[in-house]
Amino acid sequence: MLKELFLPFILSLSVLIFVMLMVTMFVGKSNIFSLIIGKGVSLTRIVKLILLQLPNLLSWAIPLSILMATLLVIGRLSADNEIVAIQASGINLYKLCFPIIIVGLIISLASIPLNDRIKPNADFAIRKIIKKIGFKSPAAFLEEGTFIRTFQDYIIFIYGIQGKKLSNIRIYQPQEGKPTRTIIANQGEFLPLPKKDIVKLKLINGSSDEPNSKDPNSFYKLNFKTYYLTLNVSSGEQNLQKKLKDMSIRELRQQIRQLTKDKIEDTSPVITEINKKLSFAFSSLTFVLMGLPLAIWTRRRERFVGIGLSIGVFVVYYILFLAGEVLSIRGFIYPGLGVWLSNIVLTCIGLILILQTMKR
Repeated sequence: MLKELFLPFILSLSVLIFVMLMVTMFVGKSNIFSLIIGKGVSLTRIVKLILLQLPNLLSWAIPLSILMATLLVIGRLSADNEIVAIQASGINLYKLCFPIIIVGLIISLASIPLNDRIKPNADFAIRKIIKKIGFKSPAAFLEEGTFIRTFQDYIIFIYGIQGKKLSNIRIYQPQEGKPTRTIIANQGEFLPLPKKDIVKLKLINGSSDEPNSKDPNSFYKLNFKTYYLTLNVSSGEQNLQKKLKDMSIRELRQQIRQLTKDKIEDTSPVITEINKKLSFAFSSLTFVLMGLPLAIWTRRRERFVGIGLSIGVFVVYYILFLAGEVLSIRGFIYPGLGVWLSNIVLTCIGLILILQTMKR
């Protein structure tokens, strides 16, 4: 079984990596092809960018490849009635499924360091290269999905950035011996001042904690339609900060301790990111458990059927993954649990289908 599984897995992985690499090079606002044409980047740097893309592509391609290989191999056995022959010979289907499940588990365990350290380091290295290539505007220091400490006295978290337009902004101002001041805004706009070493943030529709003149240790809530915040710009490549997705699990845990020290209670994005790395690593095992009974039940050996089923399962998995992540970040369920939703749902469905298949 392992021998039969090996070749389809390698072929699927190779094709997926090639397709994803082409998409990365020619599609998207930061595609590599645009860097070659529009910015005159050296060939050495382009090759480095391409190689650094591989860990990210592997993290997506490996789970999908093991799913395709499982569907293709087991589907062929089922279509040729070899599954029936195995059962008629008195061999339990558990013996057929067990080595493939173990392969899924081994691949999942091997994917943990890929998602935890290799991929984040590669992604951060790509961002540093992009910074070197261009984007001299101070706006380049604003990154969505991370706690930004570039500006003096402020910690900023921005959920969405589209050019100079910001959305869902959280600004924290830790103060020695006092509660942390918080400013929240639905929208914002980045206003660079090229001749000055400052940046202005125009915040729209939000609220801010303002010091109480009678009691400096307390704040009152001020709702605003427009609020201008002046920030000092830190220039230089050394100030490029890691996004949450660029950090290892160890770094993310340090981030939680630092946020707690700064009296920032909302650490749900960090907790979610930790669980995201682990849950996505174990998607290979989930896909194997889902693919085994699907291949036996469909009884089709055509490759396009296996590929179609693989894409269908992956789309369902990713939709559940995104939905769980949103629920986790928004606080509807315990932080981090939501990103396990897709694994839990599909694993349970796969196990139920396997048990039903054994009883047939």
